[in-house]
Amino acid sequence: MKRALRYSFLLSILSALLSSCASAPVEYDKPEAEAVTSSEIITIAAVGDVMLGGSATPELEKYGYDYPFEKTKYLLLGSDLVFANLEGPLTTRGDENVEKKYKFRTPPKKVAPALKKAGITVVSLANNHTLDYGEQGLLDTMAALDENGIAYAGAGKNNMHARTPAILEVKNTRVALLAYSLTFPEAFWAKQNTTGTAFGHLAHIQDDVSRASNMADIVIVSFHWGREVTTELRPYQTTLGRAAIDAGASIVLGHHPHILQAIEQYKQGVILYSLGNYVFGSYSQKATRSVIAQFTLKNKRLTALQLIPINVNNVEVIFQPAILDQEQASSVIRELAILSRQRGTTIENNNGVAVVLLNNNQP
Repeated sequence: MKRALRYSFLLSILSALLSSCASAPVEYDKPEAEAVTSSEIITIAAVGDVMLGGSATPELEKYGYDYPFEKTKYLLLGSDLVFANLEGPLTTRGDENVEKKYKFRTPPKKVAPALKKAGITVVSLANNHTLDYGEQGLLDTMAALDENGIAYAGAGKNNMHARTPAILEVKNTRVALLAYSLTFPEAFWAKQNTTGTAFGHLAHIQDDVSRASNMADIVIVSFHWGREVTTELRPYQTTLGRAAIDAGASIVLGHHPHILQAIEQYKQGVILYSLGNYVFGSYSQKATRSVIAQFTLKNKRLTALQLIPINVNNVEVIFQPAILDQEQASSVIRELAILSRQRGTTIENNNGVAVVLLNNNQP
């Protein structure tokens, strides 16, 4: 009953806040030159939740923090840009949030270099674990990422900082990432003068994406949203995901449910409602299958999307995700195709790789 009331309360908050604008629009610095267009092909890889701690700690201390990526990093290193959702601060300091049941913290000097070596170039910090160890934990996280050349978005010293996009130069193309959290605790949402995550106000998203699209050739939006371990979408996920594309985004990446959810092509963009887990320090048997998404863009337009199913059942892979064999991969693709068909999107199985059939003629 308490859990049901909690979700009901969240929905009431979201209904009230989605159309609100609690602070002034973010003013971004104008780039010195107009965004450069390019006919070069850009490849982007995206994975789900990454948390190199918890139950994985003994294995990581034994085999090293590069260990989780050994069987899949070749899929990341071959891409121009690689996204992940970083769950939990990279810190050994900070005040523990005693009110939360699950708190994550991982060693910055071990985790940040491992992410870099695995090919991860940009992460979202907009999630419900970013402030598990308070402001100090977040500051340490940003410092560790900066030191290792990994970009980030979705959290900051105040709301305007949290809403500022990460801008990456890829070949001759400028890519912007914005990230938002729609998950509790509410105390983690940044305010005008407080550290935290960017909450996904509808008006903020529309304004931020529009501005980012004037600065960059490609805009990606990340959302930490929805309900854990269910494929059922909350109505606001569709509202916000489509709003981001209407405002100028090409790719919307979702996470928090820990399992895969539907994929939807909307106009010239695509929404992956949940990427599931990637490397996550838990033996949960509710999150055992995931994907690595690979996007291809040309002339700033999404031209192809494929997904490689992976085994993230840590009882079997011991915190080292592995590519599924064709039979097991086909089972994942079949389930994902059923979910996505309900969103008007077709997915085909190409020898164990999911191929999203994009209609590039959509308005």
